[in-house]
Amino acid sequence: MELVKNIFFNTDKLTPNSTVKISYTGKFFQDSSEEVFLHYGFGNSWNNLTDVKMEKTELGFQTEIELIEDDSLCFCLKNGNDEWDNNNGQNYVFPIEHIETSLIVQEETFSLASPRKLRKSYLWSKKIRIAIYKILTYLPKLVSGNYKKRATSSEE
Repeated sequence: MELVKNIFFNTDKLTPNSTVKISYTGKFFQDSSEEVFLHYGFGNSWNNLTDVKMEKTELGFQTEIELIEDDSLCFCLKNGNDEWDNNNGQNYVFPIEHIETSLIVQEETFSLASPRKLRKSYLWSKKIRIAIYKILTYLPKLVSGNYKKRATSSEE
């Protein structure tokens, strides 16, 4: 996903406590710089300030970082000649979206201590599938009148 020209992430949304891959194809990649460093922090105060060397690939410079609980990811880039790409003085700032946990449904966990629940749900799903199959197979024949009883052995 491209959020800003020449900056790409491997995800649609930045979420806390996750790893994100950042790809950069900006002026340092276009100028064939050999080394590029990602200078990043979190929030308006640039908390947990870190520098990490990016790996040069055919697709641009890339690195992976861990996102923390904060409201935004802020970064700029520096090459080996101490030249900066800071988005024309505005830095690159991306929101970190927090997942609403009250909407998450807790899945019921099954253990070996309760195999009856699994067996009952399996049997019911099988019965429902058979009933649907019979309805779809025989109802059209009954409605159209093309349904004939099979001859029993006593009639032959």
